[in-house]
Amino acid sequence: MARFLGVDVGTTLCTAVVVDDHGTVLASRSAAIPTQRPASGRVEQDPQDLLAAFDAAVDPLVASHKPDAVGVANQGESFVLWDRFTGLPLTPNIVWEDQRGAAVCEALSKKLPSPTWLTEKTGLRLDSYFSAPKLAAVFQAQPQLFDAARAGRLLFGTVETWVLWKRSGGRLHVTDPSTASRTLLFNIHDLRWDPELLALFDIPEAILPEVRPTAGFLGAVTPGLPIHALVVDQQAALFGQACFVAGQGKCTFGTGSFLLVNTGATPLASSQGLLTTVAWQLHGATSYALDGGVFCVGSAMQWLTQHLGVLDNVESSSAVAQANEDHDVMVVPALSGLAAPRWLTHVRGAVFGLTHASTGASLVRGTLDGIACQVFEVARAMEQDLGGPLGSFKVDGGPSRNAYLMQTLADLLQTPVLVAAQQESTALGAANLARHALTGIALPDLAAQWRASKTYQPQPGSRREVLLQRWGRAVAALAGYHAAP
Repeated sequence: MARFLGVDVGTTLCTAVVVDDHGTVLASRSAAIPTQRPASGRVEQDPQDLLAAFDAAVDPLVASHKPDAVGVANQGESFVLWDRFTGLPLTPNIVWEDQRGAAVCEALSKKLPSPTWLTEKTGLRLDSYFSAPKLAAVFQAQPQLFDAARAGRLLFGTVETWVLWKRSGGRLHVTDPSTASRTLLFNIHDLRWDPELLALFDIPEAILPEVRPTAGFLGAVTPGLPIHALVVDQQAALFGQACFVAGQGKCTFGTGSFLLVNTGATPLASSQGLLTTVAWQLHGATSYALDGGVFCVGSAMQWLTQHLGVLDNVESSSAVAQANEDHDVMVVPALSGLAAPRWLTHVRGAVFGLTHASTGASLVRGTLDGIACQVFEVARAMEQDLGGPLGSFKVDGGPSRNAYLMQTLADLLQTPVLVAAQQESTALGAANLARHALTGIALPDLAAQWRASKTYQPQPGSRREVLLQRWGRAVAALAGYHAAP
């Protein structure tokens, strides 16, 4: 029986799973990836820590299960610069949350040929969330790196590109269209690095990886690692959640929360503040998706635990919220700004409705309510773009095990919330893409193997309208607070 390995090099963990021909998970391993926040708006990781976490999660599974095909998912907008001759990293892994590109975006916004020019090419917005503004900021701050790039000494890579380049001894410098579409340098219609975008950000094309199809044999990077798929993390989860048909979508909860809905072979331009992105490229055919991200979910719960000390552990948050009777507190957990559909990335978090009776438990409940309201807004924006309801709402990731959060979300959406039986949908999606590449298993057959572990039905008499009204007032007040003087 064949074995397939899927690896998710995520923001906080590198997780690897082994699945068999029936899609059954046989084994899994995870290794932590430390993150540093050296200054406000800066989020970094040591590239060597990425390699160590990959090795720790992957190598024991390779030794014990000898996979026939491997798929690797990555953080998306995070990237590393390194010396092509020595292999030494020249920057940290600059994480997607990092805001060092904000000033670049402000300056370049005045140079665009038209307000829609960049979005029409990339499906994205001019925002530091994506790779190119952060990369341009690095080159401006460290001109010697830009000189090295022009001289052909420097290489750029998102997380999977860096890891596979190292594991292949420098033979593979590759990515796929789904990951390339998160850089602001890739034309999602022509499916290539765009010369006009490269000129806008002043990025030499020679530093960029070769773009290869999402699924297809790339090579064996080390003994036991035959790479058959590369994919960005949220698109991997979309594949892992078996959302193969236009209109099917999912929400993955982790450090942030990311909603994607498959739109088929046509890139659908959003009128609601969502992003248009490449889902995957299989057998020469490209599928697209609408994308909406909530930056701060798991990281908000860690803030409550590690910084405020109002929770003993993240796992207890559901019980704490359910037991709390203070319904007045609303937290806007915009610790890294608000993304889709509002795109108020300059704002920061706030707490509303505090009284003398408020406690740490009030903050826990208010934070979970704020997260649910953010996810609701993105889901509703997707329905407006699609012209109809999502129908069902598939979720995965650690916070999807939070009963209070999932029930609140079902009440807000007035739609059943289906929790995936396999929580590691990103790693599973990478494994299934590799499986599809090697065996040609049909997508409907993969879809038939998907299972839900729990379904949350909307409850009558919920606080839906009260929550949404408070959320709207809170965000409006926060936007006003952070408005330019």
